[in-house]
Amino acid sequence: MYFPFRYEDFSTIANISEVEDGQQVTIKGRIMLIQAKRSPRRRTFMTEAVIADDTGQLKIIWFGQPYIAKTMKVGEEYYFSGKITLDMFGLQLKSPSYEKVKKDGTTTHTARIVPMYPLTSGITHKQMRFLLDQVIHLTKEFEDWIPEDIQKKVNIIPLADAVRYIHFPDTNEQLKQAEIRLKFDELFLLQLRAEMVRQALRRSKAEKITFQEKETKEFVSSLSFELTKDQKVSAWEIIQDMGREDPMNRLLEGDVGSGKTVVSALVALNAILNHKQVVVMAPTEILARQHFASFSALLQKQNILIALLVQSGVEMFGNEIQEKTKAGRKREVLESIKKGNSPFVIGTHALLSEGVEFHDLGLVIVDEQHRFGVDQRKRLKEKSGNTETTPHFLSMTATPIPRSFALALYGDLDISIIKTMPKGRKPIDTKLIEPHKRESAYDFIRSQVKSGRQVFVICPLIEENKENEKKSVMSEYKMLAEKIFPDLCVGYLHGKMKPKEKDDSMNAFAQGEIDILVSTSVVEVGVNVPNASVMMIEGAERFGLAQLHQFRGRVGRSVYQSYCFLLTESESEKAQKRLEKFASTVDGFALAEYDLETRGPGEVYGTTQSGLMNLRLASLKDTEIIKKAREIARDIDFSHYHSLKEKVKEWESGIHLE
Repeated sequence: MYFPFRYEDFSTIANISEVEDGQQVTIKGRIMLIQAKRSPRRRTFMTEAVIADDTGQLKIIWFGQPYIAKTMKVGEEYYFSGKITLDMFGLQLKSPSYEKVKKDGTTTHTARIVPMYPLTSGITHKQMRFLLDQVIHLTKEFEDWIPEDIQKKVNIIPLADAVRYIHFPDTNEQLKQAEIRLKFDELFLLQLRAEMVRQALRRSKAEKITFQEKETKEFVSSLSFELTKDQKVSAWEIIQDMGREDPMNRLLEGDVGSGKTVVSALVALNAILNHKQVVVMAPTEILARQHFASFSALLQKQNILIALLVQSGVEMFGNEIQEKTKAGRKREVLESIKKGNSPFVIGTHALLSEGVEFHDLGLVIVDEQHRFGVDQRKRLKEKSGNTETTPHFLSMTATPIPRSFALALYGDLDISIIKTMPKGRKPIDTKLIEPHKRESAYDFIRSQVKSGRQVFVICPLIEENKENEKKSVMSEYKMLAEKIFPDLCVGYLHGKMKPKEKDDSMNAFAQGEIDILVSTSVVEVGVNVPNASVMMIEGAERFGLAQLHQFRGRVGRSVYQSYCFLLTESESEKAQKRLEKFASTVDGFALAEYDLETRGPGEVYGTTQSGLMNLRLASLKDTEIIKKAREIARDIDFSHYHSLKEKVKEWESGIHLE
């Protein structure tokens, strides 16, 4: 199952008299002369040979491989595959693959479509092909996990044939068929997993949450801004879903700053007015605290008790906590949640821990956690206060995921997208800063701080690394604090700090005590400091466009004009092109599409974040295969196809092991 990453087509056998400069060819020829000698100019060994067929003779050269002269004998016939080059001595073949002509005419390394593999040190393509050639006959022992009736329906070849052809195709058609089958396998597994979740949810019951029209309109009119069309459409889709008896399972996608929080507040209010509890779960304590502040501000007129439950402590909005000790405060908040006195609960995964019990949980909102698995849902259901029903589920993300990819990844989720930005948001001025203009960027930062604004500086590493020239947080912090801005307050933030240290650093920045915060990608998601107006990214070429877009979204969150500076030491044309694309594009979805095309899903979203294997052959461009896999999965009755269910479970346990 270790697949080639490309192929050399040497299947055309040419006569020596027909070859031309630059041509990739295979020649079947006899050795007329062969010798190894030391090259005076290169100070290395070179092996020279002259081969002949019925139409002419040709010179061949290998560098640094003197043993070749001992393995080939004059008069023997070989296949030679490589590229023809022209120099002052005429046409010749440089460093070709070679293989002795066998009686049965079969070949492994030449005269065919030749597989090329990703290699590790000490292994050659030839060794890899040789080893695979020894075991390829064992593919007939493969048990095909896709039943024959589905194979016929989709028009795909058996697995054994696909694996044989992916390594040693006789024709381009065989290679194409192998790729289609193996891509289908990858995408079908994703869709089967999604369908298993869908069917499990369909068998579950949820309590209807009816639309509270009057109170909703009052809430919307009390806001200091007008909802965009996308916000209204998304909110209505969610409200309609919650009005049904099967549990909602929806993904709310919105670009950075598009206003997902107010949509979730609106639907949470509907659940609370139906006497249901609402939970908001965030991946980090910083983000949970931020949500607590945002929802408290949005719902302050509604007289709703909001509880915050995180590792470092608890808080309550709308009611004073009576207890003085930390343990006592936590006990009081847990009691309030259990009795239903706090209908709105915000926290991290601490909400799944022992001791947390809900009164009547009706809606779960999960932020920036792409894969909230079946196990976590089960645990929440057990704690929900009503084990007969399953809470409605809303997942939110600010990572722009093109719809085609979202369908492949999250086939179990319905999708709402907020694309339009709220009125009054000024576009962030993004610039690629050339190395010689760094000083003027520092001058600009100083002027912004002097006028009361704050600055983020992002670095790819935490500490200096001898093997790595990348900018690090600690070295950058030291340089900025001591040399560039000794008169300003510079702070730092990174993932290795203790939770309390991180919170203290972030809170000091949010309170305006720190002028410039040097950080790793910890600030990528959700951090909200409206006063920050400059985002400076060191080693910008090291980050994906989706990630850069997240960084950029940390500024421009208020009335101030904001700026994003990209700094890079890279001279790579490809890196420059990507960064120029980023600087000229504000649409996160357009950037995500571009990033996926140029870098692939594994690099853009990471395997852990998307909770799936890094697709090895399939890609998002395989829209037809995605569509077909989705259609077939939707029709699956798992009681008839028990083996498919087992395959998904086996595959999922493999992902967890990885």
